[in-house]
Amino acid sequence: MKFTVKDILEMEVTLALGCTEPVAIALGAAAAATLLPTKEFDSIEIWIDPNIYKNGLAVTIPGCGGMQGLDTAAALGAYGGNPSRGLEVLESLSNATITQAKALLAANRVKVNLRDEVGLYVRTKLTAGKNIAESLIIDLHSNIVSLKLNGEEITTSPLLERTLKKGGRHTMAELETWLRSLNLEQILELTAELDDDDLNFLEVGVNHNLALAEYGLKHGSGLGIGKAIDRLIKQKLMVNDMSNSARRLTSAAADARMGGANLPAMSSAGSGNHGLTAILPIWAIKDFINHDRDTLLRAIGLSHIITAYVKAHTGRLSAVCGCSVAAGAGATAGITYLVGGDVHQVEGAIGNILEDLAGVICDGAKAGCAIKLNTAAGAAVQAALFSLHGVNVKDTDGIIGNSTQKTIQNMGALSHNGMVQADKTILKIMLEKQLNKGKKAL
Repeated sequence: MKFTVKDILEMEVTLALGCTEPVAIALGAAAAATLLPTKEFDSIEIWIDPNIYKNGLAVTIPGCGGMQGLDTAAALGAYGGNPSRGLEVLESLSNATITQAKALLAANRVKVNLRDEVGLYVRTKLTAGKNIAESLIIDLHSNIVSLKLNGEEITTSPLLERTLKKGGRHTMAELETWLRSLNLEQILELTAELDDDDLNFLEVGVNHNLALAEYGLKHGSGLGIGKAIDRLIKQKLMVNDMSNSARRLTSAAADARMGGANLPAMSSAGSGNHGLTAILPIWAIKDFINHDRDTLLRAIGLSHIITAYVKAHTGRLSAVCGCSVAAGAGATAGITYLVGGDVHQVEGAIGNILEDLAGVICDGAKAGCAIKLNTAAGAAVQAALFSLHGVNVKDTDGIIGNSTQKTIQNMGALSHNGMVQADKTILKIMLEKQLNKGKKAL
């Protein structure tokens, strides 16, 4: 089955309010709540996969005054979420619904269960008197595949129809199979298919992610990496070059998003942070080069496509930092394209950044992600500039293949096979931290 560039944008690029892992939990709870006559619950129970657990554990949830946690996401979604908004499910939170969620949490009536099996999975059960409502999300953060009330499947919910229309489980599997079959020349040809509507959509994504960056620079949210870089540049301790401009803008947006700013990000391949990395380094370098609007937006479109291409090989969630290897690859491809690089130079840039960042681990979503986005943004610029000057990692080196397609396939093998034990170890460390939380050191 052949897809178009519009299919990629529709299925892989969408607005998301907050980190997509707790958002998926909130969406599952909100969807189940629609089956009940009132939003009064005796208890909530969720079952999640290891990577949803890892990425949802320590990140701040937007719009609720700094609250965190997997159980928190479920309670907020059940009381205040609007599931028809998809990954913007928490846009509808109010002070009243936040208060209700806090009361349920204080009563210890939200239980989180960790599954052994990998693969994106969120199952939610809401108990309200004699009624039990359930939802199931698999494979994609917004992919609601089942709704049940008292054990009976509900097949008429518009939430299920919405999932199918926006790229349900089987359609996404087909898209990823098709993406994996492409070579770099074919991917670059897709940028020519971007029409005015596509470019306008891509510009909307730029504006949303810029709003996050501006918030981070103003407020120093999260770790304040972006604001620190801004200050260091003003103090002349850092130079405002292409690389640092990309680092400043991208990390500021991550600071805001991971710090709980109530602003949506234009996500890429299921992740808001991927979207920040795929878009903002390209936008940040525009003032250093000659460019026109259409070429700039086509470069961002290419970045989204490459990000989706890498994720089709590595999987949605893994032990490898997707902002580094997927969105970083997308960003460096887009930067190389924007400054006039040819297919060989784009290929060289992708090889350079993967040789540089392939070993960066994902240890969950949290404020510290801004440091990794800072690294990815700077590396994306560096990899592109190196390639434009003929500095490219050779295919005799490590995981680098004799084509972009082979390099990404090797990256996928590393992610799926080589990093399995690493992922388990990361999760074990995080679980031990949770068990020891609140205990005084001896």
